[in-house]
Order: sequence, then structure tokens, then C-alpha cells
Amino acid sequence: MSVALLAVLLGLFSAVTLAAANLSVKAGSDILMARSILQLSAAILVLPAIFLLPPPDMATWYALLFAVPVHFIYQLALIGALKHGDLSLVFPVMRGAAPLLTGLLAWAVLGEALSPLAMAGLLISTAAVFWFALPKAGTRLLAHPDAKALGFAVLTAAFIAAYNVTDARGVRVAPSPFTFIAWLFLLDCIGVTTLALWRRRRLYLPIVRQKWRYGVAGAFLSILSYGAALYAFTLVETARVSALRETAVVFAAIFGSWFLKEQMGRRRILAACILAAGLALLQFSR
Repeated sequence: MSVALLAVLLGLFSAVTLAAANLSVKAGSDILMARSILQLSAAILVLPAIFLLPPPDMATWYALLFAVPVHFIYQLALIGALKHGDLSLVFPVMRGAAPLLTGLLAWAVLGEALSPLAMAGLLISTAAVFWFALPKAGTRLLAHPDAKALGFAVLTAAFIAAYNVTDARGVRVAPSPFTFIAWLFLLDCIGVTTLALWRRRRLYLPIVRQKWRYGVAGAFLSILSYGAALYAFTLVETARVSALRETAVVFAAIFGSWFLKEQMGRRRILAACILAAGLALLQFSR
């Protein structure tokens, strides 16, 4: 199997598991607690790995110093988006803006360059997912009923781009890509779990006892999803992996329709097709 094909398969696998992990969070009645349980479960699941992997060196710790706060702010924005909007609405917006922003940041920070055709694919896919966010016909954009949710979704997109770049650097400088991945999951739970403990106080443990199964399932999917993406970052350009992973918007729209009974509609179906075309253009351009 070629390196390029492996990266594509890892990206698609990451997309499906990413959508499923966010479905598990959105399905919960308390988004903050759902996210906290997911992150804490992920940390527990990866804990044994740190004893089997090469320990972090100074370059890895330095990369984690930047990556962990970026992931925490991303989680806060994600919680706000999922709390105030449908999965099939906010997920395409927050994930769809990420490839363009990641491409720009990877060019500025990592020195990665994309061809004009690949950049066109990024622009097409980003425009398509923003189409998901347009209000119903007859509603002014400024009077959008989901403006708050979309604001959180755009903020989430910005920090997705930021963590794609910080994490791509981390897996490249670490003694092993899996060293960075394991320690990132281990440290990533601290911020959101501390926040949940402070906000829920005495209710925290009773909620954990009720919802722990969903958290473990979501954590397992999250580890599979981002672990696959981070490893793919070591094989091909960051923006390409990010864009392929963003096909999760299609899976999230389908999952939202099937499991959460959200209305997908013709416009979102068409937008999903345009998105897929833009991502294909990005992937196969040279």
C-alpha cells in the first residue's frame, strides 16, 4: 500500500469516527459533562501506553505546552456550539472552515505550500460547508435564529486550525508520533474536567455513574479518530489530512438525521456533494 493511499484511508477512518464521537457528546443532555467524561475516559484508556512508548523529550514538552491550551479553548468553543445548535448545522460549519484556515496556518508556520488547484479545492469545500449555515429562505442573515451557535462554530473552526498545526509539529518533533499522541490525550482532560468539577460540584460523580458508558464509547472513538489523523500528519501535508478528515461533516449530517431526528434537507445534501467534490480536488491535485 502506498503512503498516499494509507494517508487517505486514515483520513476517511478519522472522519467517520470523529462524527460518531461528536454524536455521542451531542446525544447527552449535559454537553459539558459529556465532553468531560469523554476526555477523562480517553486519558484513562491511553495511560498504559506511556509506559510502553519512548518518553517525551524537551522538544515534545515544548510542543505540548502550546498544544494543550489550544485544545482546551477548542473544547470550550465546541461545547458552546453543540449546546446551542443542531449537530447537522454547527458541525459542518466548525469543521468546514478548518481546512482553509489550516492550509493558511500550515503555510505560514510550517512552510507547507499547496498548488493553486489544491487551494481551489480548499475554497470550494469551505464555501460548501458554510452553505449549510445559511438561514431559511426569507430570513435575513443578521436575524439568523442560530447566530449564537454559529458564532461558537466559527470560533471552534479557528482553534481546529490552530491545533492541527500545533499537533502536526508535535508528532514530527517527538521521539515517536505515538509519544505525542498519548501524552496529548493524557493532558487534554485536565482543563475540561476541572471546569466540569467546578460547575457541577456535587452532581459530577452521580452524572458520571449514569453516563460513563457513553463517555467510554466516545473516548474510544475519539482516540481512534485523532490518533489516525495525527499519524497521517507524518505521511502527507497537514492541510490535505485536515481536509479529508472534514468529510466528517457529511457523516455528522447523516448521523444527526438518523439518530437525532434532525432535518437535513435538500440544500445540505447538495452542499455535502459540493464539499466532497472540493475535497476530491484537493486530494488528487498535484
